[in-house]
Amino acid sequence: MPEIAEISRIVHYIRKHLAGKAIANVTANEDAIVFKDTTHSAFVNAMKGKTVVDAQQQGKYFWMVMDSPPHPVMHFGMTGWITFKQAPEAHYRADVTEDDAAQAVVWPPRFLKFELEMAGGGDNRVAFTDPRRLGRVRLIDAPAEGIRKVSPLKENGPDPVVDGLDETWFRQVLGKRKVPVKAEMAECDSRNQALLLDQSFISGVGNWVGDEILFHARIHPEQYSNTLSEAQQKQLYESTLHICTTACGVLGDSSKFPKDWLFKYRWGKGKKGNKLPSGEKIDFVKVGGRTSAYVKTRQKATGGTAVKVEPGSDEDSEEKKGAKKRKATVKTEEEDEDEDEDEYAPAKKGKRARSAGKGGDAKTALPSKRGRKAVKKEESDEEEDEDEDDEDEESVVTKPTRRGRPPKERSSDPVTADGRDYRASSSRRPGRPRK
Repeated sequence: MPEIAEISRIVHYIRKHLAGKAIANVTANEDAIVFKDTTHSAFVNAMKGKTVVDAQQQGKYFWMVMDSPPHPVMHFGMTGWITFKQAPEAHYRADVTEDDAAQAVVWPPRFLKFELEMAGGGDNRVAFTDPRRLGRVRLIDAPAEGIRKVSPLKENGPDPVVDGLDETWFRQVLGKRKVPVKAEMAECDSRNQALLLDQSFISGVGNWVGDEILFHARIHPEQYSNTLSEAQQKQLYESTLHICTTACGVLGDSSKFPKDWLFKYRWGKGKKGNKLPSGEKIDFVKVGGRTSAYVKTRQKATGGTAVKVEPGSDEDSEEKKGAKKRKATVKTEEEDEDEDEDEYAPAKKGKRARSAGKGGDAKTALPSKRGRKAVKKEESDEEEDEDEDDEDEESVVTKPTRRGRPPKERSSDPVTADGRDYRASSSRRPGRPRK
């Protein structure tokens, strides 16, 4: 899902293409879930004729500063995005060229929630899309400088890039809270939520950013925060700033991430597993519905963990035992990071480029595993991308029975092999004789 780096990218493009321009026309589709504490019609009335002054962000939230209140504050959730008709390359997927992206855009894109048409000539349009409806669009009726003092932003912690982080405060929080550094506990609430994923602690860190931070800090994702040594606390602080600053500095373009980042090798799980160039295996642990990628040879537990692991030892057997006791948690608006494990996996050769944004048309949309069920299969060459849980009719017919024999095909013709029509008789249909 879009995290701090991807949000910095969208803020950059809003400033580039919308700032200083008036909104000539607004359209919005009714959606009582995405439009939070407002309606699509109220959004249209509030935006039409306004001028976009600037764009800002706090972690995973971003907003457009208008020439007068209210201001639209947005959150992408899992699959939300803003597609720019003039700049299809604004999407953060780096495995698609700008030319392919430009050809792939079909307007208006699918799963559209609202569209802004800017004044000033040219076909300058942007669309907020969200296939899974986990994103949120709010109107905040407050002065621009006071937006962060209003919910939901006031409940969020500092943005590592926009605000910076105070090291003393950061280390004090680590020492006071007994929660896993990243992996969620079995029953997640405000008291035991993984520290790096807790937006009230730090804004913008999600699944892949958290994994990258811990990989560079050499800390096990399940280790309790209050068991970190002073050296580990310092390293975690420095890694948090480094990863967030570097990722935002290249606007979330993964092709420009350093080659030694875990990000480069964690996606697209294969049968042989994921490995670093050094040959070290990348493992995945799932706790409370979240999957964390880490490297055991580098990230050893040195203290207490959410799942019992002997400090510094090989935790294979213990993790298998603990996995049986883990429970999935109910996903909320802010707890949707874990469904995008294959989102950054390289596109398969020979397939159509799919980059118009997660809300693009069916040929170009980038839904997650569950989201694929909502997108119609429109081309036969995309059959490999169908959800693994969907069985076609042919596979059901040829499915073997328990005895290993294929079931007998049933004819739709009511006339049986002996020439009798069983519908015209009160006797039971020919089959196995009664005992």
